[in-house]
Amino acid sequence: MVLCSHCGSEKLVKDGFSPTGKQRYRCRGCGKRSRENPWAGIGPEQEARVLALANERMSQRGIARALKISRVTVVSILKKTMN
Repeated sequence: MVLCSHCGSEKLVKDGFSPTGKQRYRCRGCGKRSRENPWAGIGPEQEARVLALANERMSQRGIARALKISRVTVVSILKKTMN
């Protein structure tokens, strides 16, 4: 079962595809759009690598290049751990 990643509602409808070809959904509860598994490619070991490189004072762009992930993903992981 797919749940809204923003509000947790089950009231999702299919809403086309992302530019990378993944199924998108729109929530009828909050109206926001999301993918089924937005963090599917990033596991706990990858998050640990991001944090380790950040602790070594490597730049966000450098981390993204070294791990071959998006800079936006690096920023999201760092924000998630700061809260």
